[in-house]
Amino acid sequence: HIHAEGKTSASKIVQNCDSFLFFINTADSLRNISNRLSVVFSRTLASAGKELKDNFLKALAEREEANRSGKMTSVIFIRDHNTLGQEVSGYIDYTHRLKTQDFEPYFSGKKRLMPGRSDLCYYNWKTQVSTSNSSPNFEVIYDDPNGLLFKNKRDKKILNVDPLSGSGEDSSRTFLQSDLYIHAVIYDHNIRTV
Repeated sequence: HIHAEGKTSASKIVQNCDSFLFFINTADSLRNISNRLSVVFSRTLASAGKELKDNFLKALAEREEANRSGKMTSVIFIRDHNTLGQEVSGYIDYTHRLKTQDFEPYFSGKKRLMPGRSDLCYYNWKTQVSTSNSSPNFEVIYDDPNGLLFKNKRDKKILNVDPLSGSGEDSSRTFLQSDLYIHAVIYDHNIRTV
């Protein structure tokens, strides 16, 4: 009788262990599926599926994937009027902004991308407020005899924003005609992988 009862208890334990392992495997599978889905959704581009008419937004969309993946870092120069009608200009680290802001409202036309005091450089022409801040990707060099420069923190190469000089090694400058801004330029810095 004890022997039979021991077999019954042992078989229940085995069944419980099997059920528990099934539960663990199912939970792990669901976790893996969830992780894969979050990666897929995080890779969805904010510009995806948008019908972009302005050259500036088209240029940002063309660079979005490369900036998100780390193949490129882009600096955007914008000069325009803010919501108070004051002329402002500044340099924006596109890669950093993509990581810290939702760009869907910009690509859908609900919001305009504008430089702010926390960007690489910002200047309000009316109030004469000026700021400069390094970002995770660029160090601002504002006291160089050659003018304003940005040093890429990853490969240490210099991005020169002076329109009369070359933009620097592995870098390019694109002037854009835009209906959205008085003046828009994108500086692309390609990151070489060894």
